[in-house]
Amino acid sequence: MAGHPSACLAHVKLLLRMKPDCIRILHFLTAWLYYGTDAPMSPNRPVYLKLRDQIAAAIIDGVYPEGAMLPSVRALAAEQGANPLTVAKAYQQFQNDGLVEVQRGVGMYVVRGAAERLRSAEREAFLREEWPEIRSRMARLGLDPADLAPVP
Repeated sequence: MAGHPSACLAHVKLLLRMKPDCIRILHFLTAWLYYGTDAPMSPNRPVYLKLRDQIAAAIIDGVYPEGAMLPSVRALAAEQGANPLTVAKAYQQFQNDGLVEVQRGVGMYVVRGAAERLRSAEREAFLREEWPEIRSRMARLGLDPADLAPVP
């Protein structure tokens, strides 16, 4: 019955009600089971995308709230042990997506609504790219998504 369309819809509805922390945990566990490691940190993933994912998570988690200045390219490169050009490439993606604004000579700031836009995009990508595999693996293992729902 797990492959039945109404069962799939029920699973997606349950997932949408889950708290962001639960989704992150589920994402990590799925990546760990599937890849044997945390997918964003897999050796095949480009460094600038790993950095972008770390910064996006920090924005979503409120480490860099709306209006906050992101670390300078040099500071983040030194902190992460990355090439400054790699950090600049990660930052450029945020700028292209309209999630940060640059004040020339001052710094890069998180724009209003960036956290919600990132959260929404991550949720959509999760449901589109990861959830189908998770659902089928859960079915193979005899797990019910309701077992993963947070306890009130």
